[in-house]
Amino acid sequence: MKLKRQLIFICNGSDCKKSGSKTISKDVKEAAKTEPLKGACKIIKTKCMDMCKSAPVVIVNEHFFKKTNSQKIILELKKS
Repeated sequence: MKLKRQLIFICNGSDCKKSGSKTISKDVKEAAKTEPLKGACKIIKTKCMDMCKSAPVVIVNEHFFKKTNSQKIILELKKS
């Protein structure tokens, strides 16, 4: 049985960093160490995604999140 790994792309452009992408990255990394998500997530920090007015920008699998926060991302990860 193959485990489905969730991909999380977090933008690290300057506007996203100012809007909280570092905090999102840190919180998601901590959440990925706990049991329901342990080993099921891959966090990928990207360069600017060119969506600066919608910062911070995060992509989880096929879902695109604009002006998001850590709680929304973690909730989406636990749903999948």
